[in-house]
Amino acid sequence: MAADLLTPYARLPRAYRDRTVLHSTVDAFGRAHWLLRTARGPGDLYDALVVTVDDGRPYETELNSLHARYPLLDALPDGGFVVADARRRPGDDEQVQVFDTLGRPSWGFAVGDGIEHLLADAAGRLWVGYFDEGTCGDDPLGFPGVRCWSGTGAPVWTYEPLPDAGRLVDCYALNVGRGATWVYPYTAFPLIEVRDGRPPLVRGTPVPGARGLAVHGDRVVFFGGYAEERCRLVDCRLGDGTVEAVTEDRLLRPDGGEPGRSRVVSRGPRLYVQEEPFTDWAVYDIG
Repeated sequence: MAADLLTPYARLPRAYRDRTVLHSTVDAFGRAHWLLRTARGPGDLYDALVVTVDDGRPYETELNSLHARYPLLDALPDGGFVVADARRRPGDDEQVQVFDTLGRPSWGFAVGDGIEHLLADAAGRLWVGYFDEGTCGDDPLGFPGVRCWSGTGAPVWTYEPLPDAGRLVDCYALNVGRGATWVYPYTAFPLIEVRDGRPPLVRGTPVPGARGLAVHGDRVVFFGGYAEERCRLVDCRLGDGTVEAVTEDRLLRPDGGEPGRSRVVSRGPRLYVQEEPFTDWAVYDIG
């Protein structure tokens, strides 16, 4: 089996390496962000620092009065940030905190328990994919499996069961790009294409268990799988209602080794991969 290599993309500056990395992501504009704990406040509150690396240039944003126990971070187009708690406490109506460009909390809202993916698009909308404890738990907000919210917490789009896709049990991969969002859910692993003003399009796939996907034109590449297939890379072509596998490779680290435990962020034609200790991002770009 052939192999493709990831390319180094962004690195947390060495001056911050002694801090605890709470979460890290790459936003809709290609900027890498790290959420670092700085100080504890009263009760469950704490302060944090967002370190952003934009085309190799780092800068800081201080965030005050966070309360997320399992924080997920993303950046908004206006320079602010959103931090969500992956596990919603009963009655918590400020599970998602929105911060302005100065790091001050502006407002909060709930999106549901069991968040697997939190990705803001270029318009500032929040796409949320849920794992099984959200879709099958006691919080009805997570039941649909995938939802889209405005930056102020208004529902924008909610998945409803479709022929050939059915009910979503677990959102394994979510790709939020420019003009389209792609959903890849358990159990049958279809590929669902969501575009503004159009009904969702469902395509069956021959690929189970992937953790990320990249899309460019009529090409879609799935990354990951179960057990020994964790580095698998399946290159496919999109038809009107089909996904046809063309080649199968492996995606390896820049040094040629197999990635270990890692985060994957899917953005249009790019797969961003970050291994423990979550200080470096690498990229695989099919564009």
